[in-house]
Amino acid sequence: MGFTDLDKDSGLKALNTYLEERSYIEGYEASQADVAVYEAVKKAPDANKYPHAARWYHHIWSKSLAALPGKKQAASAYGPGGAVARPASPVKAVPAKAAPAKAAPAPAKEEEEDEDDIDLFGSDDDDEEAERLKAERVAAYEAKKAGGKPKPVAKSMVILDVKPWDDETDMKELTNNVLAVEQDGLVWGTHKLVAVGFGIKKLQITCVIEDDKVSTDELIDKICADEDHVQSVDIAAFNKL
Repeated sequence: MGFTDLDKDSGLKALNTYLEERSYIEGYEASQADVAVYEAVKKAPDANKYPHAARWYHHIWSKSLAALPGKKQAASAYGPGGAVARPASPVKAVPAKAAPAKAAPAPAKEEEEDEDDIDLFGSDDDDEEAERLKAERVAAYEAKKAGGKPKPVAKSMVILDVKPWDDETDMKELTNNVLAVEQDGLVWGTHKLVAVGFGIKKLQITCVIEDDKVSTDELIDKICADEDHVQSVDIAAFNKL
């Protein structure tokens, strides 16, 4: 039946198991298959209970969903037993030593036509993010045509615990100050307030960083610069994407 009940523990457990040895729902790059399952999940999985599903969710969240290739189907069409079957990891093609009894040129032609139909530029707004995505898609396509594979950008998903001074700290203002921290290679994700006792709540916030551009130590220093609200910052989870 593929993925079902993705807003429940049973569905998230199946998704987490499926992603233990996979980076994406199909193949070796993000596609509309990921978008279909991402939308069915509805909210970020608990990183402690479902670390693989949480890693995948925040990675897809950081992308421009409409620009991803492929045709989106229902989430139940993907995953174990789904209508769409894909290997756990890409398999490098090896030239056959002998031709099969019957040639089957039609699939190869369809694949070639699919490559010609790839929309390299999508419909992104004319801004820096759109230009970056456009350049990445062009580079990936050219590398694929040349028989190579582009080197992926090393990214990590980080969950931070931002602790206030006391129960009188304005947590809304603290949250806004954290989200105001901007840096090339940094994308903020979901956040929530978590009770720690005595009426005090901490801010737990997720972000995706490019390892070569963002240092977690420097990021924490920038957050702690808000001395009126922030007492300390801890790393609750750190996962490579």
